[in-house]
Amino acid sequence: MITQVFMSKGYKQLTVGERDLIGALKASGKSAGDIGKELGRNRSTISRELQRNGPSVHTGYYLSHKAHERSVERQSNSRKIARLKSVEIKEYVSSKLVIRWSPELIAGRLQVERPGLKISHEAIYQWIYNDAKEYIPYLVRKHRNRWKKGHSRKHQKVHIPCRVGIDERPEYIDKRLQCGHWESDTAVSRQSKAALNVMTERKTRLTLIDKIERKGAKEVRSAIIRRLSRKPKLMKRTITYDNGSENVCHVRVNNCVGTKSYFCNPYRSWEKGTVENTIGIVRWFLPKKTNFANVSNEQIKNIENWLNNRPRKCLDFMTPNEAYKSECCT
Repeated sequence: MITQVFMSKGYKQLTVGERDLIGALKASGKSAGDIGKELGRNRSTISRELQRNGPSVHTGYYLSHKAHERSVERQSNSRKIARLKSVEIKEYVSSKLVIRWSPELIAGRLQVERPGLKISHEAIYQWIYNDAKEYIPYLVRKHRNRWKKGHSRKHQKVHIPCRVGIDERPEYIDKRLQCGHWESDTAVSRQSKAALNVMTERKTRLTLIDKIERKGAKEVRSAIIRRLSRKPKLMKRTITYDNGSENVCHVRVNNCVGTKSYFCNPYRSWEKGTVENTIGIVRWFLPKKTNFANVSNEQIKNIENWLNNRPRKCLDFMTPNEAYKSECCT
C-alpha cells in the first residue's frame, strides 16, 4: 500500500502528485474506493475528480496533467465576478461612455448623481474589454487590448542628465501665480518620422507649435530655443518635460534661454496636464495617423492661432493672447 502522505486535517484541493497517483492507480484497474484508501481521501472525492476532470468525450482513462489544467481553469473562473452587477450602473456607464466620458470621470460622477451607487474605474475598464468591446472606440486611447498588470516597459530608468524632479518644483508654479512657466511635449504619428513640438505656458495657456523633422533631441532643442528666444525675459522661467530621450538636451536649452528644467515622475505624464490637454485639442485638427510630413507650416500656424485666440473659461473667458499681452504689459 502506498503511504498515506497526503492525509491531512480538513479538505484540501488535490495536488499534482495526488493526481499522478490517481492516474497510475486508475490505469491498474483500482476502483474509486481503493484509490481513496491509498491516498487517504474520501471515495466521493476520487469519484468527483474522475467525473469532473476526466476526458469530456472518452471515458475509461484519466490523464493527470490534463485533469490538473482543467481544475486550475475551473478555480480561476469561479473567482470571476460580474464587473457591473447592477442594471442601473450598467445603463449609467453606457450612457456616459457614448458621450466620451472617461471611466475615471464616470466612476467619480456616479456617486454624485446616484448616491448609494458605486463602481471603480478599473471595473469599468475590465467590463469594456471583457464584456462590452463595442465601447472601446469611445475611449480616449482606443487600444484594442489592455496591457496586463506587470507589463514591462522599454525603459525602467530615466536617462536624463542633470534631471530635477517635479516634486522639487516650487509650489507657486503649481498654483499658476506667475507667468513664464512652460510645459513641453511632442505629438508623433506612426505614418511619418515628422512630429510636432508643443509648448504651453501654464498661466496664460499661450501655445507654441512647431513641426520638427523627427522626434529627436536636437530637433526638440532647436524648436524650443527658436521660439522662446523671442519672448521677453519674464516669459522664460521654467520648462516641465516628461522623461523621453528627446529632452536630454534640456541643459543646452536652459543655457540659451535662461530657463530651469523640471521633469515629471516616470510614466506620470499627466503631471504636465496643461500641454497634454492642448495636444488633445490639436488632435481635433490632426488626428492620430496623420502624416505630419504632409502638414504645412501654414496649417500648423493656423491651428496655433486658433488655440491662442479661443476664449478659455479658466482665463475668465479671455483668450491666451489677451492673457499673454496682459502679463507682458503690466
